[in-house]
Amino acid sequence: MLIQAKDSVLLVIDIQEQLAPAMQASVRTMQNAKLLLTAAQACDVPALLSEQYPKGLGATAPEIAAAAGDAPVIEKIHFSCMKDPAFNESFTNLNRKQAVIAGMEAHVCVLQTAASLIEMDYEVFVVSDATASRTIESELAAYTRLSACGAQIVTTEMVVFEWLGKAGTPTFKSLLPLIK
Repeated sequence: MLIQAKDSVLLVIDIQEQLAPAMQASVRTMQNAKLLLTAAQACDVPALLSEQYPKGLGATAPEIAAAAGDAPVIEKIHFSCMKDPAFNESFTNLNRKQAVIAGMEAHVCVLQTAASLIEMDYEVFVVSDATASRTIESELAAYTRLSACGAQIVTTEMVVFEWLGKAGTPTFKSLLPLIK
């Protein structure tokens, strides 16, 4: 199955000021999350951001917040975003069937959110190069488990090119320099 812009929601999970520096691939993760947020805006894909206990982990990283524009940022204490009533309502009200997920940490909040969405019969795509954990072992274990549960493990470029669907459009031309 392909990722369709008209069916997708981008979820950016817990890329926060005090959490990001502890990740084993924080620079790559944040660069690709910013690209996904930019592409989502260009392709009319709604985005939702979460913050896990911001009093302890800080707010969303400034560069992510800037790229998110006016996308809602929802505070939570549940590891699965879908267990948080405000986030769950915001997501389900968008009435889309695909969730594209990026964020931190792969083996905790990303995994639990993706698993919840799979249980709710959504098509789930976890963006491996826009997701991180503190250790590579935890990250790889998360992808193995998610794949076994039915999530598709994808990359940022896979998402962007599937959202675009074809070359030669104004949207394609505007995003191409960000990919090269």
